[in-house]
Amino acid sequence: MKIPIYQVDAFTSEVFSGNPAAVCILDSWIDDKQLQFIAAENNLSETAFLVRNEDGFDLRWFTPTTEVALCGHATLASAFVLFACQQWPEENIRFRTRKSGQLAVVKQYDLLEMDFPARPAHALAPPAGLEEALGVVQKEVFGSAEDLLVVLDSEKAVREVQPDFNALRRVECRGTIITAQGDRSDFVSRFFAPQVGIPEDPVTGSSHCVLIPYWASVLRKNDLHALQISKRGGELFCTHIGERVKISGKAVLYMQGTITI
Repeated sequence: MKIPIYQVDAFTSEVFSGNPAAVCILDSWIDDKQLQFIAAENNLSETAFLVRNEDGFDLRWFTPTTEVALCGHATLASAFVLFACQQWPEENIRFRTRKSGQLAVVKQYDLLEMDFPARPAHALAPPAGLEEALGVVQKEVFGSAEDLLVVLDSEKAVREVQPDFNALRRVECRGTIITAQGDRSDFVSRFFAPQVGIPEDPVTGSSHCVLIPYWASVLRKNDLHALQISKRGGELFCTHIGERVKISGKAVLYMQGTITI
């Protein structure tokens, strides 16, 4: 069996930055164990798998250790591959997912705009061990559908966090978002998810489903410019539209080839 594979850096216009994702195009679904083996072999934060359907594509995402319910950067990478490498003829692509419903990506000049569900944060008592795992005093802590949202005082504080990943793995959540108002952007963030095999994710689309409603409320504006200030870094252009959010970014092809199994 031969499977086309592409590696794309998402939320950037330059290779070696943004968040790398693998995109695999299948004729039909193969065994889930095989999907997980491929994602583990790729050893990227996410591998996206696509299968053509009557309206667009079925889409699933796997980390090296598990399937996830929603992944932004690998969705952006998938759309980029279809537009740039597969000559998708329309201006939008519909993705059918198992756990996050219908998603859409629209080509807007040099940006790809994703339409995702909003995941508003709610007040939460800090879970046991969180402050010690992050090594920083949090300003506020919120919960969301899967992740914790930790608000810090400044961009500098977000940059300087050095988590104890073993301790953070014991905190009950999928991942931990840390955020603050930005110096050069509306807000900045970082995302840690050792529970699903990703100590720090370079740029995380799904975390912005939580971040956008929060910062739209705090800053009283719906159009937001965001930077994820990981080592690789990434840039996102965001819009809050009630129960949905729009997350836009660029992407660039790093590599393409064929998996042989």
